[in-house]
Amino acid sequence: MELLTDQQWDDLHASATRSAVHLELRDVYVVPDEVERVDRWRAGLLTDEEDAQWWQPWVDMTRRQTARGVQMRRARIVSEPVSDYIHYEWATTRNTDGGEQVRWLPRHLTTGLALTVVDYWLFDDATVVFNHFAGSGVWIGNEVSTDPATAELCRKSFEAVWSLAVPHGEYKPILA
Repeated sequence: MELLTDQQWDDLHASATRSAVHLELRDVYVVPDEVERVDRWRAGLLTDEEDAQWWQPWVDMTRRQTARGVQMRRARIVSEPVSDYIHYEWATTRNTDGGEQVRWLPRHLTTGLALTVVDYWLFDDATVVFNHFAGSGVWIGNEVSTDPATAELCRKSFEAVWSLAVPHGEYKPILA
């Protein structure tokens, strides 16, 4: 297991022709380039300008993807009341500015769903990139699979979540 490079991620997104979907399952992520942002947000110091600038590369990429017909969707399963990190994610979500669709599903509504237990990206219903995290939320590696049965399991899992999840503009997190 190793971490994919930025170039490998860029290549995966650029190679998608129909879809790129992302399922997030954790309540806390400790992503190095976000640690300071989260702290600034908690302190009320993160400005809209800073936030927009930080998101701009992702927004540009999603705009390119959606302009060429790739449907980008992200579903987040969250515990409620939400963690500080999930509140930050919800409050600063700008993915939608580039055409990515984002939905939220409270974890208590997932009973009865057959789900994977690892976050992943699924590209064109064929290539799965699992994102592995330590218990602390630190990203520790990726695992790539092109196994058709694994891809189908992830597709079905994502669609089950998506069908129940609330669009970003309508979701109101329950705060502690």
